[in-house]
Amino acid sequence: MRLVPWRKGLRPVLLACKDKQTISKIHALMILTGIFINGDCNGQLIATYSRNGNFPLARQVFDHSPQRGVDAWNAIIIAYSKMGSPNQVLHLYHTMILENVRPDSSTFTLAIKACASLVDLKTGEEIRHQAIEHGYGKDPFVESSVLNLYAKGGKMDAALEIFGKMMKRDLISWTTMITGLSQFGRGSEAIDIYRRMKDDGIVGDGVVMVGLIQACTSIGNSKMGLSIHGYMIRTNIHMDVVIQTSLVDMYAKKGSLETAFCVFGNMPHKNIISWSALISGLAQNGFAGRALEMLIEMQKCGFELDLVSLVSALLACSQIGLLKLGKSIHGYIVRRLHFDRVSGTAVIDMYSKCGALFCARSLFDRIKSRDSISWNAMISSYGIHGFGNEALSIFLQMIETNLRPDHATFASLFSAFSHSGLVKQGQYWFDCMIKEFNIQPSEKHFTCIVDLLARSGRVEDAYELIKTMNNEPGISIWVSLLSGCHKHRKFLIGDIAAKKVIESKSDDLGLYALISNFYADNKKWDEVVGVRRTMKKSRMKKVPGYSVLEVNGKFHFFLTEDKSHPQHGKILGVLEVLDFEMRHIGLVPNIEFVVQRS
Repeated sequence: MRLVPWRKGLRPVLLACKDKQTISKIHALMILTGIFINGDCNGQLIATYSRNGNFPLARQVFDHSPQRGVDAWNAIIIAYSKMGSPNQVLHLYHTMILENVRPDSSTFTLAIKACASLVDLKTGEEIRHQAIEHGYGKDPFVESSVLNLYAKGGKMDAALEIFGKMMKRDLISWTTMITGLSQFGRGSEAIDIYRRMKDDGIVGDGVVMVGLIQACTSIGNSKMGLSIHGYMIRTNIHMDVVIQTSLVDMYAKKGSLETAFCVFGNMPHKNIISWSALISGLAQNGFAGRALEMLIEMQKCGFELDLVSLVSALLACSQIGLLKLGKSIHGYIVRRLHFDRVSGTAVIDMYSKCGALFCARSLFDRIKSRDSISWNAMISSYGIHGFGNEALSIFLQMIETNLRPDHATFASLFSAFSHSGLVKQGQYWFDCMIKEFNIQPSEKHFTCIVDLLARSGRVEDAYELIKTMNNEPGISIWVSLLSGCHKHRKFLIGDIAAKKVIESKSDDLGLYALISNFYADNKKWDEVVGVRRTMKKSRMKKVPGYSVLEVNGKFHFFLTEDKSHPQHGKILGVLEVLDFEMRHIGLVPNIEFVVQRS
């Protein structure tokens, strides 16, 4: 059949077409004139049907096309990608390869994007190698999709390597790096990337701001977070529910609850994540009662209790040891909701932090399908109770199940070693993590090992380890080193650590108390005066200590230097007896974070 001469003009017509009847007429015309058999415009026809919401017809056109070139394959792959069907995208990609159709930049980009959605690093890297073989290794779209794959999969060092070699970096690539680094505990690097982005003259959007807020939250940099909030207000960046929720989360976790409530109160639209962020922040700062009140208020506003809000309530219970209420929530989840791995892990964490380690282990043993998060929670549970060997035993059992430990697993394990003083085990598994599991240590890993070495008196080894870091050590690492130097009276290295902590300009009064006491112990009175002058100039105030106990369903609150409790005298009497008995057996209080009076 003779082809009409205007078939090339059909593409823009299909591209502009939005009427279903017109699309059907063009489709019929393509069949009658032979254009459909030739296959030149079939890809555009598939895309038009898909774009106008008629996916079944788009699929039929694809399946019945006698000639399927790369355009047709890309059109149907794009359709599945937009529908959020990454498995179908990969199935089509592999079928395309088997039919010897040569993929192009769009094909590789979409296939790698599907791998990123599934966090399938293995398949993603295979497709990346195929892209390189076909000459698309330096293609900016392919590079951007590979960057996204590594960022979502947590391979941030590989992502940084690709990012560093990219000839052209757009807003999406910068955003990918900032978000990825923030989500995987590398907040300081995320902020550095943002500064480089600004130097390149690229203006960040709301997604970038969310990544930066998360970075500030992860490293506890409230000043930077406040600056970002102010920048968004000054530049009129639209703050949607995601940005506002991130701000609530940041302020709440840092303890700036008044500001968190202010942002929360001004939100025109709140979702259950917004409520959970505030509830979680209240719980983390010791306001469990207020957290649970907010949970009730959330219900009054028409929000149903779901796993997200109940996990936050479990966190509230775990923060102050409300075991009875935690058990009730556990029962509610079992009776009313699906008890999945996430909720199971939260309940394990609650039992552990409430001191019911046996309950935590019993529940862990009953979970049939355990993921890495469940294993990590159990390892962490033993760790916070000082059972380092038991934590190691759980870790070894995890490896036997062929479940690969991740960066969080090792962070939990190293923390357990640090709490238990297992130096040799810590060093051994730190090396194994790098050499056998190919996991590059993050700041959290370094902090745990530095803390482990410093606590045991090996501050020189800890300092040498810090020198091997590729990135600038964060404040937590220097604090761990300083604490060890203070404990074991190692002035030279401690002086270096103290100066690094001062340079960070932290607003945590406890850190300045540690520095002041460190210098006081070493008779460096000029430095003591300097530190206290800094504290005075910045008008730092220590937030009063606050404890709460539940006894027979009644809450008892204890504030520093507060004498209002009706049984205050009896409590002091018991404390004096306990203090005498502790000192008698050689136990002395740790006062390194308490400002000593000279």
